[in-house]
Amino acid sequence: MKILLLSAYDAASHAYWHKGLTENLSQHQWTVLSLPPRYFSWRIRGNSLSWAFNEREVLEQDYDLVVATSMTDLSALRGFVPHLAGIPTLVYFHENQFAYPESGKEYGNVEPKILNIYTALAADHICFNTAYNRNSFLAGCNELLKKLPDQVPAGLTEQLENNSSVLQVPLPQSAYLSHDPQPGPIRLIWNHRWEFDKGPEELLNAVQGLCDAGVDFRMDLVGQQFRKVPEQFQTLKELLGIRVGYWGFVESIDEYRRLLQQADIVLSTALHDFQGIAVLEGVAAGAVPLVPNRLAYPELFPPNCCYASGKGETESLVDAVMSYAQAKQAGTCQAAPDISALSWSSMAERYDVLFRTVAKQADVIVNTQL
Repeated sequence: MKILLLSAYDAASHAYWHKGLTENLSQHQWTVLSLPPRYFSWRIRGNSLSWAFNEREVLEQDYDLVVATSMTDLSALRGFVPHLAGIPTLVYFHENQFAYPESGKEYGNVEPKILNIYTALAADHICFNTAYNRNSFLAGCNELLKKLPDQVPAGLTEQLENNSSVLQVPLPQSAYLSHDPQPGPIRLIWNHRWEFDKGPEELLNAVQGLCDAGVDFRMDLVGQQFRKVPEQFQTLKELLGIRVGYWGFVESIDEYRRLLQQADIVLSTALHDFQGIAVLEGVAAGAVPLVPNRLAYPELFPPNCCYASGKGETESLVDAVMSYAQAKQAGTCQAAPDISALSWSSMAERYDVLFRTVAKQADVIVNTQL
C-alpha cells in the first residue's frame, strides 16, 4: 500500500513510533510529513494551514491510506485539500488533551480538546496506545460535550468508542538487552522528561524518604530537558550528593542502553503518562519497574510492580525500594516482567492487519455511497 503518514507535532515519542512503522512495515511505500514539536498552540491549530499550502503536491498524490497523529487538524486539512477526504484515514492517539495534569498556568482554553474531537470524528478509525488513553479521552469528550450550550448531536462519544481500538507503541529489538546488574548498593534510574508532569516533586519526596531511612542506593537521573527545568532537580542533586550516578541528558544511545542494563529498578513518579516508553525500555533491558498504580501502568505491569497512589504514595514507593534493596542483599531479587509481546517483531503484523482493514473497510463504505 501507499501510505501517507502525518505527524503534526513530532515529539520524541511520535518520531519513535513512526520510525518504527517505516522500518518494520517496509512492505508499504511510505511518505512522511512531520512538523517540529514547538509553539504548541500554533502547531496544533496551524498544521492544516502549513501543510495544505506548503505541501499540496505531496498531499494530492494517490494514497491507499492516511495515518495521522491526533495532533493533526484533520477536519480542516481535509477541507483545505478535498483530495484527502476520499482516502481512508486512521488517527493514532499517543495522548489526548483531556488527561493532562494542570500546572496552574493554564488559561482555560478548550480548543485543543475540541480539535481532538473534530480530528477523531473526521477519521475512518481511531487507535490509542493504551486503554487508559482511550478511556480518558472518551470520558473527557463526554464531559465536554455535555457543557456545550446547544445543537450538540447525540451519540458522538458512542460513535467514537465503536470506531476505536487499542494498539501499543512497540519497542525496537535493540531495546531488548541482557540484564547487567552491578554489585553493591541498589541502583535506581529515573529516565523521563524533566518537566512537572513527570512528578519531580513526588520524586524529591521519595528520595528524601530513602535518605531518611538510611537506604544505600545510587541513582541515575536522565532525560530530555528544556529551557525551564523544575526547581526540584537542583534540590535533588544537592540531596543525592555522592549517590548521583549519571545526571542529565544522555547523547549516546549506547550509553543510555548501558545505564538501563545496569539498573536494578526503573522508576516513575509521573502525574501523566499515556504509555510510558521510558519505563518499558528500562524493563526491556532487565530493570524492575516501580510505577504508580494509576495512569496506563496497571494494564502494562503486574500489581507487585505498582506502588499505591494517593495518600501515602511516597511511603509506598520508599517501602517498595527498601524491600527490593533487602532482596538484592539476600540474592533473591525478582526478575523484570516479560514484555517481549510489545516488540516490533511481535506487533508488526497487528499493525499491518489494522492498516489493511481500515483501508479496505473505508474504501467499501465510500464505494457503497457513490
